[in-house]
Amino acid sequence: MTDYKKMTSAAKKVRDFYAIKPDSGIIQTEFGFYCLDKWKSQGYISDGTNLNELFMYEDAGCTTLGGLGGCEAAFCPYFEEKILEDRGDYELVQDFAGRRVLYFKGRRNGFMPEYVDHPVKDMKSWEENCKWRMNPNSPERYANFEKNIKPAIDREEEGCVIQQYLVGGYMYLRSLMGPEGVLYKFYDEPELIHDCMKTWFELADRIIAEQQKYVVLDELIFDEDICYKNGPLISSDMIHEFLFPYYRQLINNTKSRQTDKSRHLFFHLATDGFVYPIIDLYEEIGLDHMSPFEVAAGCDVVEVGKKYPDLKIRGGIDKRILAAGKDAIDREIDRIMPVMKKRGGYIPVCDHGVPEEVDFNDYMHFRKRMVEFKD
Repeated sequence: MTDYKKMTSAAKKVRDFYAIKPDSGIIQTEFGFYCLDKWKSQGYISDGTNLNELFMYEDAGCTTLGGLGGCEAAFCPYFEEKILEDRGDYELVQDFAGRRVLYFKGRRNGFMPEYVDHPVKDMKSWEENCKWRMNPNSPERYANFEKNIKPAIDREEEGCVIQQYLVGGYMYLRSLMGPEGVLYKFYDEPELIHDCMKTWFELADRIIAEQQKYVVLDELIFDEDICYKNGPLISSDMIHEFLFPYYRQLINNTKSRQTDKSRHLFFHLATDGFVYPIIDLYEEIGLDHMSPFEVAAGCDVVEVGKKYPDLKIRGGIDKRILAAGKDAIDREIDRIMPVMKKRGGYIPVCDHGVPEEVDFNDYMHFRKRMVEFKD
């Protein structure tokens, strides 16, 4: 790895985050937005506005590789997106993941749609509809591979963190079968679940192996969403049986291929909901980093930071407080930031995309307060 003294300032800052360096500068970034259309309509921003400049964000010192899904399976090719039925104010759509989804007509983003059906019902529909779309040797997957990996090669030379983002096992299974359907399949057709997970593993392992010919990975980010407001959506027994064997093998294989054996491979779990019951569970397979600590579900990053001093933490800024005005924002910042900056290993962002309810001027106040902690 590039010597720390020769790294860019962004790379140094993110390396300090992963090292949980006490009182190091806080990276200025954000989770995402659901409010931009509203702010545009109000005249605060335009299509040409540089949000990084406006909101005083920084280069986060990371490059993220893709190709392995996010909230859905990494199909290649995707399903054809098409309108199946006009229902007046709504339209039934087949989306890119093969699901039948009910949307408001003319609006497909910024809200939770209704998922009416999913492509996998049994082994037959899995094989006919989906499994072949996850062929790790499909030439189409590698059509732009060298072009896509080039920025990571360049950034690795600067000392930046190279991340691989992939759909987690539970999120992947849920996208195939639906949140209710997958629960039945764990009991009724465990062989189907294992075949789906074996296919997930083979694809991820093949793509990551190809990437490792060019770069050394610093982090695997599993987009999991395995919790809701009261805790995990499936039992620890199910997690041990259906997820962890494949996770362990993928992590071990990735580590074994690293050309720099001294470099630690961080394991980052991203999940909504009340995460406290699964932190110890995922530490069994090497959990290093977690996000986004949804406050409405009962998560408190100050509490977690004290209990788990070695855990890298991202998130934990209550989206509801961002919508509650400047005084509420100040109280929350003053409660969280001095403690977490002193601790280190914390990146404060909204615990989800900034919602429409947040006033632009209040968000600007939040950003100006956060810049106080950048150094």
